[in-house]
Amino acid sequence: MSKSFVIGITGGSGSGKTAFVQRLASRFEEDDVCKISQDNYYIEREKQPIDENGVENYDSIHSIDYEQLASDLFRLKGGESITRKEYTFNNPGSTGEPRVLTFTPAPIVIVEGLFVLYHQQVVDLLDLKVFVDARDHIKLKRRIIRDKEERGYDLDDVLYRYEKHAMPTYDRFIKPLKEEADLVVPNNEHFDMAAEVLAGFLHAKLSKLNRH
Repeated sequence: MSKSFVIGITGGSGSGKTAFVQRLASRFEEDDVCKISQDNYYIEREKQPIDENGVENYDSIHSIDYEQLASDLFRLKGGESITRKEYTFNNPGSTGEPRVLTFTPAPIVIVEGLFVLYHQQVVDLLDLKVFVDARDHIKLKRRIIRDKEERGYDLDDVLYRYEKHAMPTYDRFIKPLKEEADLVVPNNEHFDMAAEVLAGFLHAKLSKLNRH
């Protein structure tokens, strides 16, 4: 195994996971951090769970290929580069073949997504577990804005998916994992101080790794 330090960052939909990862990674040189999104491990569109009204449920625990995610994390920790097709099929505006993404080993590996603390094979590869938290109404507001701007969903569609898919999954499968996290980051207004504190901790880890 290499000396990579692997961080899993999770939280409910709209909690600010991706923004937190971006802020954290910005505190390091590009070669020091490898960022992986769980989104790129969605199973094929035709295999996605369908609810009672025939709507695909991308917030289901059954929508992710956990085995492949765990395998790729293991290979990264072992010093191998991996490739993965970019996740696009939940975006109605996407056209053509998805890009092929290449992930190269780095001293710090950050994996982010709804279910990175759910599957034990993935959890076993994490050195630090982070839960980004926010109030429900704030998460909903962020999701409305995101899904309108990035995916072209109308308000009725966003509210339906949030009520029928996102919240039941969060309450049953994601929220309980907060108690298993090493660090909980409140993000109702901002996470600036938490990002700085974690970045300082990781810089110390990086210095220690570089000395060995």
